[in-house]
Amino acid sequence: MTQSKDKARFILPALVALAMMGALPASQTTAREPGTASLSLRDTFPIGSNGLCEAQILAPEPGAGLFDRRYSVICRDAAAPVGTLWVVKTGSAVPAPARFAGADARCTDGVGDAGAVTGIATAQRFSCAKDSSVLRNDLLIGNRGGRTYAASGLTAYAKALELGMASLVSDTVVPGIVEIPLTSTTDAVAFARQQAEAIAADQALIEAYRRSNAGEFAEAAEFFAASSAALAGPGAAEARLNEALQQSNLGNFAESRRRFADLRSVSATSPVLARLQRNYEAMDALNQRQSARALALLDAPLPIEFADNEALASLQIGPALAGQLASESGRITGEYALSLTPLERAQLLDGQHAYLKATVLRQMGRAEDAAGFLRTAEAIFGDVRGGRVVSIMWLRAQVLGELADLAERSGKQGEAERLHQQGITLLEATYPGSPALGTARAQLAGLYARSGRRDEALTLYRTIIADADGRAMPSLRSLLTPYFGLLIDEGRGNASAAGDLFAASQLLQRPGLAQTQAALARELSGGSDEASQMFRTATNLGRGIEQLRTLLLELETIPEPDAAQTALIAERAARLELLRQQQAEVLDKLAAFPRYRAVTEQAITLTDLQATLTEGEAYVKLATLESDAYVIYATRDAAMAWRADATPAQLDRLVSQIRESIAVVEGGQVLTYPFDIVRARELYVRLFTPVADELPKARHIVFEPDGALLKLPINLLVTDDASVAAYQARMRQKGADEYDLRGTKWLGRTTQISTSVAASAFRDVRAAPPSDGKRAYLGLGENAPIGTSTPGAARTRAAMEAGEKCLWSPNIWANPIKADELRGAAARFGEGARVLTGAAFTDNAIAALPDLSEYRILHFATHGLVTAPQPQCPPRPALLTSFDSEEGSDGLLSFAEIFGLRIDADLVILSACDTAGSATVGATREAGVTGGGEFALDGLVRAFVGAGGRTVLASHWPVPDDFNATGRLIAGLFAEDGRATAEALKASQEALMDDAETSHPFYWSAFAVVGDGAAKLAR
Repeated sequence: MTQSKDKARFILPALVALAMMGALPASQTTAREPGTASLSLRDTFPIGSNGLCEAQILAPEPGAGLFDRRYSVICRDAAAPVGTLWVVKTGSAVPAPARFAGADARCTDGVGDAGAVTGIATAQRFSCAKDSSVLRNDLLIGNRGGRTYAASGLTAYAKALELGMASLVSDTVVPGIVEIPLTSTTDAVAFARQQAEAIAADQALIEAYRRSNAGEFAEAAEFFAASSAALAGPGAAEARLNEALQQSNLGNFAESRRRFADLRSVSATSPVLARLQRNYEAMDALNQRQSARALALLDAPLPIEFADNEALASLQIGPALAGQLASESGRITGEYALSLTPLERAQLLDGQHAYLKATVLRQMGRAEDAAGFLRTAEAIFGDVRGGRVVSIMWLRAQVLGELADLAERSGKQGEAERLHQQGITLLEATYPGSPALGTARAQLAGLYARSGRRDEALTLYRTIIADADGRAMPSLRSLLTPYFGLLIDEGRGNASAAGDLFAASQLLQRPGLAQTQAALARELSGGSDEASQMFRTATNLGRGIEQLRTLLLELETIPEPDAAQTALIAERAARLELLRQQQAEVLDKLAAFPRYRAVTEQAITLTDLQATLTEGEAYVKLATLESDAYVIYATRDAAMAWRADATPAQLDRLVSQIRESIAVVEGGQVLTYPFDIVRARELYVRLFTPVADELPKARHIVFEPDGALLKLPINLLVTDDASVAAYQARMRQKGADEYDLRGTKWLGRTTQISTSVAASAFRDVRAAPPSDGKRAYLGLGENAPIGTSTPGAARTRAAMEAGEKCLWSPNIWANPIKADELRGAAARFGEGARVLTGAAFTDNAIAALPDLSEYRILHFATHGLVTAPQPQCPPRPALLTSFDSEEGSDGLLSFAEIFGLRIDADLVILSACDTAGSATVGATREAGVTGGGEFALDGLVRAFVGAGGRTVLASHWPVPDDFNATGRLIAGLFAEDGRATAEALKASQEALMDDAETSHPFYWSAFAVVGDGAAKLAR
């Protein structure tokens, strides 16, 4: 496969730490070995090999020596630092334990293995306690080369303390596996937030730039947010500008546009900030493929320019940041040096401007003009401090990559390879193991692929995948197309190629639901015992900390708080500290259970996945890249892969056209049109041609969608041409019913279908033990009505009428869903069932149910709220309930409230509107949940999984009450005993398919089994 070199390529925005960069020493003309940079030169370093803990430098202690250093130990899931590391110049004398444990600590000598720290012949180990805490700390102290090394922290994190101290002794990261108590409820972004809050604001700004330069945009956003909240003046404006750009990098373009607009007046007061704003807004335009707008921004004159020496003097960096800059320069050069001057910063920003202009011109087809600007940019970067500015190295690598592409266009393959290699060498020295390095390597691998050097390309791509170690790297989505193409062409879709494709596809970002499913499976790994209850307590404390932290941050950003606000800040800060202490105590206890001590990533091989499948099952995974889509098909005994006969854009159009023929909201009503059977057949052919005849024969298909297919159930795809021809023939007859699709061979007619969001999550969900609930069924619905009924609203279970100021109109409570389907289902279970309606079905009452976790099936039949009341309002998914007489009831069970429920359910049935939809980042943060939100299935489905639901039955569009379609569908689930969930759904859907009135997919296709549909529906 070849990749067009003329196609505009996604350019990772070049973020440059121009405010705070030290220079490399003049003697450093060659890079060190990749990844071997001295730890004494770094503000942060990983502890161990599995990415669970990190050391962050702290401000010097009072009276500290010039070369003394101190670090916080930050680990996943722990809201506060779990320990501290020291390097202190002491000569041959070793300080007493009180120097590191605190004067009020009581320390016992000789606990455990005294010689466990690499690099120190004899290390003293102490166990320390304080009257103010129930927790015990480990303390390690050793001496080498006139320096004392120490590590103190929670006993549960002893391995992290040992490896962190050993790394400082060795002055390089010591490999090893860190075992810590882990709930799997946090991701890399949440971990970055923990780190950002553990260091000073100016250090957070430095770290933000470093991560941004390394291509870790989501993590960088957390550090920029922490610094912008704490800094003042130009430093805060700079951090806020970067926050705006991070939103663009993450695809949140409306939010990015709003933030840039808010900052223009501030940026216009400073020549440096004006340059930053200009360049960043141009990057935002490039992210949106708006080349003409980017060029206009870059060509526009600056609102302010340097005038005289007084203007320069007014731009001097503040003392807090200057101190950190001096410290950084000292560690890098061995002597204290001045930080970059405002004029040097402006010069580098002008170099960045030239680079961005070259990028735009290339995208507009003006390659010759672009080459001149690239050479200008490289010359500018080389002029400032002799080209030795550390944090500009990533941008220099980008420039080299662009020059390499131009050389390739000119047929100069050797020159292109040399330039790519030069950029990789820079990144290996400054950003080892970063997404930026992976991107640069992928660009070189793409050159090899286009040049016919298949073996070299495949080797380099496999190295990139292996080095990622299962970590999501969204930036590679645009660069993996040549690799996937090579694998398909090389292996012709065989099992080996499928395995490689499967491994690479796990680097693509997945919905946040996958993380939540993994956390639930981890909680349930030993059943519902005391340890699992402790695990749930730890996760709830983590969410509580995140919620309180967000509320506190909002208060702390008030410019001049009054007395009441000041008191509230103090009260919430005290509560936050108490929650952190409680979480530390629970995690310390949790560490006693081996199943909750994390040592591995979530990656899974294709062979491992196949081992989880049973006879007659097929796992089908879709992976959409920038220009191509690929399908991986696996059964227990075989696997293959192929390139779909459609680009992601074509798939998106097909899905949109099919959905528009199913349900469209117009004028507050849901309208249905004749189903687009032609495109449903076309989509099946384009996706599944290599297994078109085999797929309908599978007993159970587990489908992992990507891109547009996250919004469409595949049960409505048409598996043969004869069905299309028969329908079209009927439509030519007089009086034909366009909505009668009986006789169509739907994929869902012959096979059971489950939806997965990640292979590792499916594996974990399948392995989780069933509910320990003593009661079979709880039905909830039929809210107490208020307001006035809206004409047409009773047709579906969608609530769509807006009120004022981002509130819903009272009229949406006027059309309660009748509880007939709930009572019908409850009758199936007899005394083991219960139905709550009316005054018993309130948000407060549900949250207060003492036996909620005793029900194996939860069934909600009510209106779903998945959109926003007004276009300018943020959507927050919720289920409609009755109002409670108690204060605080809003008649809604929100995403956050659902996440906070304590359930232990095998199945949650959401018989409401569009419950398979997404949430928002805001809604997830309000719930104290980190990561995800923007994908389909990240809304109500994720909330109920987070509450303890193993499998969720959710809808992809407003579910209908016409012809009692939804009631009949749900009733059919419980018609027979002993069936699997997906099997029961299939049988019930078939009955509707065979009825002329309900044969249109609007009536039967909406619901999807999210989780493991092979699990029994009822026990």
